[in-house]
Amino acid sequence: MNRKILVLPAVAGLLAPVLTACGGSDSGSGGGDAIVVGTTDRFTATKDAPAPLDPAYAYDVGSWNVLRQTVQTLMIMPKGDGAPVPEAAESCGFTDSGNERYACKLREGLKFADGHDVTANDVKFSIDRARAIKSDSGVASLLSTIDTVETQGDREVIFHLKTADATFPFKLSTPVAGIISPDDYPKDKLRDGFAVNGSGPYSLKAETKSGDKGKEMVKAVFTRNPHYKGTLKVNNDKVEMVTFADAEAMGTALEKKDIDVMTRTMTPDQIRKLSSASGNHIDFVEMPGLAIRYLAFNTTAPSVKDKAVRQAMAQVVNRAALVSKVYGTQAQPLYSLVPSTVTGHSNSFFNKYGDPSVSKAKHLLSKADIDTPVKLTLHYTTDHYGAATKKEFEVLKEQLNGSGLFDVDIQGTPWDSFVPAERKGSYEVWGMGWFPDFPDADNFLAPFLDADNFLKSPYSNQDIIKNLIPQSRRQADRLAASKSLTEIQDIVAEDVPILPLWQGKEYIAARDDITGTSYALNSSSTLQLWELGHGVGS
Repeated sequence: MNRKILVLPAVAGLLAPVLTACGGSDSGSGGGDAIVVGTTDRFTATKDAPAPLDPAYAYDVGSWNVLRQTVQTLMIMPKGDGAPVPEAAESCGFTDSGNERYACKLREGLKFADGHDVTANDVKFSIDRARAIKSDSGVASLLSTIDTVETQGDREVIFHLKTADATFPFKLSTPVAGIISPDDYPKDKLRDGFAVNGSGPYSLKAETKSGDKGKEMVKAVFTRNPHYKGTLKVNNDKVEMVTFADAEAMGTALEKKDIDVMTRTMTPDQIRKLSSASGNHIDFVEMPGLAIRYLAFNTTAPSVKDKAVRQAMAQVVNRAALVSKVYGTQAQPLYSLVPSTVTGHSNSFFNKYGDPSVSKAKHLLSKADIDTPVKLTLHYTTDHYGAATKKEFEVLKEQLNGSGLFDVDIQGTPWDSFVPAERKGSYEVWGMGWFPDFPDADNFLAPFLDADNFLKSPYSNQDIIKNLIPQSRRQADRLAASKSLTEIQDIVAEDVPILPLWQGKEYIAARDDITGTSYALNSSSTLQLWELGHGVGS
């Protein structure tokens, strides 16, 4: 039979599963055949991006979902979210009142998957390496508040920060802070290909094929690491992650029992059908999500250089209609970079622009002496955020052109070509998604607006960079940081270097003999494959 599991917010920052229909047992155990997980994420090593799984380079949800299974971090987000807890570390904490000195002690007997000891020097090597390489993915920005890394003996690591950073424990839970060995990773350059070596719950074997643009990983085989020491209970011995060209092929594989679990990205139609189906022996999990979608602007591009053009777009776009036409109940309009469920959120765009209005947009353009219609192209990726992305951009085009103020074209590009073009500044306006590195308002603002932002955006606001972001990070009580966070969001609404569109929910579907699905995916779209186990189907 089918059962639908809703994972509902219990308290701010925490999630708790609620079972809404009957089904098989949720108590899993290790052993048995490999659990096969499907995904539409693509993993390609190209000339422009030859090291997709190097922790010093990887900075997208798909590659991080591989690294989180294999590379251990000092801290980790607990089941159900909340504040990070020690993982490779036995203990971690600030040792001063100013949140500028952070000390960790490693677990005793920690080993890499190959059996070699993990030491404090390996932690220092890993962090210093990512900071020194400073890859163009922008992932090193998560470590930007570090001044120096000190070791004391084999088990103690001390981080000296440039400035107070209450979010630093969260950053130590991300893959860029993953612990790797100098024996496997060169100090001053990225490690090409798909090999990953760490001390996490699994080891990885990648199965690849050659394509037109380089090698592609078509299957990732995760095998339980017998040397793993940490907080996680691993409920299986092996998981195979298989990539699919599209959601339809992935769904067919689930129906045929070729895979046991289906993850991102499902189509809106698949989600609707799975949420209401019965008698198909598939469990369907729905939970609140923190993933967002937005338009980014190259603020030096002639077509959108004038702030009035970007403001007019913000005034015209009808988020509610966009969500209704494309995603239905699977998403909700977003009026800030910070999702509505995150502490520090402010509806800054709605506060400034209110309901969509062509007349107000026309006034903005007229006042700035902008000739209309403004001609521009919206770029999107065809294969990274799901099949609905094309329809989403068709609706955006319809709304903007329907105003008579814009002459918009849209252009879709595969992810492996889209990312290099975006980073080179080839696009004037492009659509992106953001899956947070950790569930704090800082991570929905700083990666876009701080110095060395991952978008490589030419937009720079010195008040945000030098004052407001540092002020917000001084507050260990994140509610107390709301004033600075709100000011940042208001500036974004005024300048519109980014136009937030919507935030979505998270979904996972599995055969009903698979247990642990309630926690196999968290609100940040992080796969937690260790939660999956074999049970008894109905």
